[in-house]
Amino acid sequence: MKGYFDLLDYKYKYEDDGKRNIFVFSLKLNNMAVLGNNFKVELKHNRLISSEIKKEVWVRDGGKCVLCRSIKNLHFDHDLPFSKGGTSLTAKNVRLLCMKCNLAKSDKIE
Repeated sequence: MKGYFDLLDYKYKYEDDGKRNIFVFSLKLNNMAVLGNNFKVELKHNRLISSEIKKEVWVRDGGKCVLCRSIKNLHFDHDLPFSKGGTSLTAKNVRLLCMKCNLAKSDKIE
């Protein structure tokens, strides 16, 4: 995965082979890049929703349309449409909708 991340935790891991030791990092995706003097700029993004975000949304929404609870013909939908500035970088702006609910929504903001 590419992008900017916040460091949540780390640990130093000793390998049993005695030849190497490694750091193991716990990271969280951050869609803001920190530049000099703590000035932040939002990263460019694209319309594609990553597999990690899709998995998180699927689990959160229980594999069902969040509007009608259907389990058929599901789509990953941008809550704030991509065409209106919505992002694909976090699960907060993505939800599961069935085909009927997604097509009825179009690019409206609900």
